[in-house]
Amino acid sequence: MSTQPVSRTQEGDNQDYLDLASFKGKFDVTEFIGSASEKLIAESKAKNGPFDPKPFIRSFEEAVDKLISVRKDVQAKTEQMEKSVRVAEREYSKKMVDLTKGFEIVGNSFNGMESRMNEVSSTAIRIGDQLETVHIERQRAQAAYDLIDFYNQFSKGDTAKLDALRKEGRAGRRQVAVILRRLNTTREAIEKYCEKFEKEMLNLFDRCYRKGDPKMMHHCAQTLLEFNGGASCIQVYVNQHDFFINNVREEPPPVDQLLWELIPDPNASPPKNEVGLSELFSEIRATVDTEAQIVKAVFPNPPVVMQVFLQRVFAQSIQQHMEQLLHKGAEISDLAYLRVLQLVHYQASMLVEDLKAHELPHTSSRTPYEATEFRRSITGSAPLAGPAGSAAISTMLETAMEELFVPYTEGQRYMERESKSLTTLYGQLLANFTRFHKAQKAKSSMFDRMVNQISAATNTTTASGASTTSAQAAAALMRFGVINSDRNVDKSNEEPVREEDGTLSVDVAEKILKWHAEAIGRCVELSPPNDVPKNTLTLLRLLSDTIGTSYVDTALESAQARLEAADTKTEPNLQPLAIIRAVDLICHLWQQYVNIALLPLASSSVTIRRDMVVFNNQTVNRMETGANTLLQRITDAIINWLSFLLTKQKRNDFKPRNDDLSFARVNTEPCILCCESLEKVRDAAKQNLSGKNLEVFLTEIGVGFHSLLLDHLRKFPVSATGGLMLAKDLKSYQDTVSSFGISALHERFEFIRQLGNVFLVRPEILKSYITENYLGRIDSSLLKPYLQLRSDWGQFEKGFDSETIPDETLSGGHGFKDRFGRLSVMMKDLEALKVDGISMGIPTIPTSLTVPFARSFGGSSA
Repeated sequence: MSTQPVSRTQEGDNQDYLDLASFKGKFDVTEFIGSASEKLIAESKAKNGPFDPKPFIRSFEEAVDKLISVRKDVQAKTEQMEKSVRVAEREYSKKMVDLTKGFEIVGNSFNGMESRMNEVSSTAIRIGDQLETVHIERQRAQAAYDLIDFYNQFSKGDTAKLDALRKEGRAGRRQVAVILRRLNTTREAIEKYCEKFEKEMLNLFDRCYRKGDPKMMHHCAQTLLEFNGGASCIQVYVNQHDFFINNVREEPPPVDQLLWELIPDPNASPPKNEVGLSELFSEIRATVDTEAQIVKAVFPNPPVVMQVFLQRVFAQSIQQHMEQLLHKGAEISDLAYLRVLQLVHYQASMLVEDLKAHELPHTSSRTPYEATEFRRSITGSAPLAGPAGSAAISTMLETAMEELFVPYTEGQRYMERESKSLTTLYGQLLANFTRFHKAQKAKSSMFDRMVNQISAATNTTTASGASTTSAQAAAALMRFGVINSDRNVDKSNEEPVREEDGTLSVDVAEKILKWHAEAIGRCVELSPPNDVPKNTLTLLRLLSDTIGTSYVDTALESAQARLEAADTKTEPNLQPLAIIRAVDLICHLWQQYVNIALLPLASSSVTIRRDMVVFNNQTVNRMETGANTLLQRITDAIINWLSFLLTKQKRNDFKPRNDDLSFARVNTEPCILCCESLEKVRDAAKQNLSGKNLEVFLTEIGVGFHSLLLDHLRKFPVSATGGLMLAKDLKSYQDTVSSFGISALHERFEFIRQLGNVFLVRPEILKSYITENYLGRIDSSLLKPYLQLRSDWGQFEKGFDSETIPDETLSGGHGFKDRFGRLSVMMKDLEALKVDGISMGIPTIPTSLTVPFARSFGGSSA
């Protein structure tokens, strides 16, 4: 800014209004200041260019100096006049004394004296007037002094003096009003000047920033720091930074096509980086590393500048890119949205850890008052007491990180989105499975059972090859269309479901658990630590609804419905045993997953952990109960089928007429069918069951078949030749059951074989035979129903009966049926194993699962 010299004419003009005569009469401060600046204002308006305050400053400074000089002159004149008055008074007193002494002389010279006294009085009056004028001028000078003093006190925040004046009454309040009016006028002028000064310094800082002059930048920053805290300087530096300008002007980052193709696939691994985000974070790291050095060299308060810069980075650059990614992910699927959210959180966490290394020391030396004013200008509030901590930037970064994700994770927003995503994925995964089992349930109605039974009847033939009456009736109904065997065919436009769609698969369960584990990982990363146990329990309940209710329970219920709807006269389907194996493996996967992955996450909350344990036990118990029920249904179906096969035994199979033809046959037809069926059961059981499960299941089948044989042997007469046929049948039964490898069944079927031999031994040794081996453990009276079926029983019945077996009439009237019941009871005492029911144990599980489980289906161990 140029400086123009003040002309002497102007100085002379200034002397006119500063002369002592100008303060005489009515004096107005506003007019006085206007007179002092009138010509300067006119000259300033006449000039082109910015306003130059320096002439005003010099004019006022000279005016103040002149006023001080005038005040000194007035004071000097006042003192001189006061001395003159005192001298005059002394002279007057002396003269009075002289007059008193020389009364006579006074009287003589009275006329002369009177004239002199009049002159003195006139002089005194004139001096008084002058003193009053000086006093008024002094009051005006004092008012100007007080105005300046009050302004200085306002600048320091001290209003005590003004408050005291305000409390002095009406006059004091009026005086305060005048002072405030004058100060307000001055303040407006000062504010305009301050605004202009700040703009000039900011423009200078911007020019130096563009030229790359750190010394001048530091000078401007330091000056503005002292002027108003430096907030405007920091904002200019941040707003004009190339990082923010380039991010706005440059083209959008390249699209990561591979990521967006794989991110909606739940079977693909969650992405760990995105091209645009990685480039942005790399640029942020490089920029912050460079800016840290520049900020330390330029600004006297580098930590605050870095905080403002980093806040702008998070609030503008990162958030803007994050919103773009989330918007695109939300358009694809909920899973894509959640994976993008986790990806950004993971990358941002690593960025924050890297940026924490840029902690900057506080280098500005300011008084506590100045520090307070600076902090208030930056943040709008006073800083905390004490020096700034070394972790100021770290704390700011953590806060910025939290604020970045609050809009997406606060309340239940995140959990609702996570639950919705899992529900959608599980629904898509199990869509065909659910359709298949809904169709199976529809086929399990009472009418469909009747259709199945009639359809089976059309395939039933007698031993001679002719159709039975019921078969003929069923065929007629089917032929004339009264019953359509294809009535359950789905005629809709939906894609038909296949048998394998309804199969219970361990791979599907593993896939469900894998997707759930990914969701749990996101939950731990994105949820507040205090909410992790609660959110884990929520996701556990969702997993239970899917893998327990919608998957396992549905398969078990559908299998039970098919078994119940199946015709008892058709061979049972052993495929449900594969379902039992799959349920067992899925239960172990469930237990492993809950114990290893979920329960540790609830360790911080005893209540939620207890709820998770109880809920887990209930879920496993429900699946165990369903599996036990299905296995019992399978057992019942097999026993019913074996019973049906035994009904095919002909009346004279063991009393043949043509001995040559009988010996040509190895076994009877029911024996062959039963053995084949038992072998199928054995193979299917060993393929799908193991351990205690296999043992208990085969034991139950063996015990049930043993009871059927005991009842079966009481129905057919046996000749000597037929006894050989019976012995061969019983030996086949024994060999087949022995292949089960269950020791508890050996004694039962050895007893059956020995019981069949009673039809082969000669009558004379029969008595001793039934008292030996296993038969000897049975009350001989219970064997009579079987002995009576011998073809030669009538020849030695009387002698044998009187010697060995008491007549049934002597036993209180109980018949053979009651004795057979007693025989069954005694047979159960032959071995220590008592089958109370079927309980599931632990079959062989994949080698990848190594943690043992104490629980098992039904509470039994494998």
